[in-house]
Amino acid sequence: MKQADALNILQSWDAKGRYVFRKRDLEIAFDESARTLDQTLARLVRSGMLERAAHGVYVFAYSRNIGPATIESIARNLRRGELTYESLESALSRYGVISQIPLDRLTLSTTGRSGEYRTPYGVIEFTHTKLPVKAIIPRLVEREGHALPLATKQLAFENLRSARRNLDLVDEGELHA
Repeated sequence: MKQADALNILQSWDAKGRYVFRKRDLEIAFDESARTLDQTLARLVRSGMLERAAHGVYVFAYSRNIGPATIESIARNLRRGELTYESLESALSRYGVISQIPLDRLTLSTTGRSGEYRTPYGVIEFTHTKLPVKAIIPRLVEREGHALPLATKQLAFENLRSARRNLDLVDEGELHA
């Protein structure tokens, strides 16, 4: 595929707010497969039009939508089809329950598998939760401008405890306030 054609396709998706793609999405958008797609993707990454954010996930580098929520969009694409939400230390820091702020790390709970991904936008850490989806959904907060919901304070703490993470930084007063 010619770069100009790829740019037009990516710009049209970007205008709709979509700028993070899985390889399979690009296969459909570019109407290419296998070796041809791999060559196109390699060429677009070399040119700087696409950025490889994680294995099989790409960001349209010229997007006008890139911002603080980009790392969340990458995470959503890494665990597409699974319930994934901001929790653990990231959520508790937002609520002021722990004093340390994770600067280059986003901690997420997911019904999918655990894992850690280093991206150009920061580290994404997935921790598997065994809670049933029906017990999680009512305890999530949707946020405008974010790709992932936020766990309530209590759910984030429960996730932290069940994952056997460090509880020393938790301010009990803030947790129950």
